[in-house]
Amino acid sequence: MRFRRKRNNSKVQNAWAFYDWANSVYSLVIATAVFPIYFESVTTDAIQVFGFSVANTALYSYSLSVSFLIVAIISPLLSGLADHTGNKKAFLKFFCYLGAIACAGLGFFHGDNTVWLAIVLSMLASIGFWGSLVFYNAFLPEIAPQDRHDALSAQGFAWGYIGGALLLIFNLLMINFPTWFGLTDAGQASQVSFITVGIWWASFAQVTFRHLPGRKGERIKAKGYIWTGYSRLRKVWKMVKKMPHLTWFLAAFFMYSTGVQTVILMAGLFGSGQLNLPAEMLILTILIIQFVAIAGAYFFSFLSKILGNIQALLISIVIWSGICIAAYLLNPDHPDVIRQFFVLGGVVGLVMGGIQSLSRSTYSKMLPASINTASLFSFYDVTEKIAIVFGTFTFGLTIQLSDGDMGQSALMLAVFFLIAFLLMMYLLRFIKPQRLVPSLKGQGLTSIR
Repeated sequence: MRFRRKRNNSKVQNAWAFYDWANSVYSLVIATAVFPIYFESVTTDAIQVFGFSVANTALYSYSLSVSFLIVAIISPLLSGLADHTGNKKAFLKFFCYLGAIACAGLGFFHGDNTVWLAIVLSMLASIGFWGSLVFYNAFLPEIAPQDRHDALSAQGFAWGYIGGALLLIFNLLMINFPTWFGLTDAGQASQVSFITVGIWWASFAQVTFRHLPGRKGERIKAKGYIWTGYSRLRKVWKMVKKMPHLTWFLAAFFMYSTGVQTVILMAGLFGSGQLNLPAEMLILTILIIQFVAIAGAYFFSFLSKILGNIQALLISIVIWSGICIAAYLLNPDHPDVIRQFFVLGGVVGLVMGGIQSLSRSTYSKMLPASINTASLFSFYDVTEKIAIVFGTFTFGLTIQLSDGDMGQSALMLAVFFLIAFLLMMYLLRFIKPQRLVPSLKGQGLTSIR
């Protein structure tokens, strides 16, 4: 059985996890650390958009919302198409290269006169990153047995944090000591760092592409294949409605993803725009977060074995809500604000890896035993993307309505975590004492801790 052998192939599993090493440089350097700070520093506070004056931080937040909306719309089509053709790896490659090329193109952005280049390319980079994750995540149930999902998911995130941190350290050296690298100033060093992200992402992804299976499936019929992904998604939705445990989990996942991803994406802008922290301190804090997140991913994987996935996620959600409240209370005029931001960043790192890793593995345990994993994971991915659209748009709108006060936006995110906590508590109603979901029986579904 070829398929079963691949599910126990450590080389394939390690190659799958290695894609996190390749692509995490985007989420760290472009989405979180260097690019948002650089964007805020080289653009004016207010940018004219179709005759309206928009705060530069709000404009950046809105552009992320649009990119995630695009991914949410196209991912069902693409994932269903990938299932139908059996060629998820080809789609993974396409979005990987799209994101990598867009990141490298950001090296030509240098101020207000090229701001639209920055907006378009940052959106394409975001689409490439998140679009590739649709197919990357869908490989997990195919290449590993269920009892390996938590550990392998944590391994991927841990490798991603290490890889991203290594490139960020190199970029941080370039920005602080540009003359060492033959560069004129920190601005030029930032531009070069965007190019290094594209090269890193595309190059290290070759390890994943070499070892992941590229099985072939049925051919698409000549008529109606464009809607194949949506028709399959509709069938999955009918299946989901019959599984209340999955419905409630996705509802909770939507709410806490709104908070988690918005915090990750906007942390750099919050530190520079709200707290007026120097760029090198912000990047150093984000770097610390990555290393703490490595331990956090493994810690929550261990915690899930003791308490169960849902209980471990509940603990993480409570901590996240505290983070948002603490961010709201930070005072930029306090003499210890830098130290406070460092401490808060460490707590973010602890729960960031844990909640992302556990969310992916928990969902994979809930899925039916079906080969259409891309269509099934499209529900997960679409839910996350719409949550990010909602979160980043709400964040940007709150900034606009509060005259640039991002503290109000942070407090708003705490409300999302509170709702997620209540939804997860309700989810426990569907889990028996022996930790089996009742509706899983007789449907080819697996047990969940």
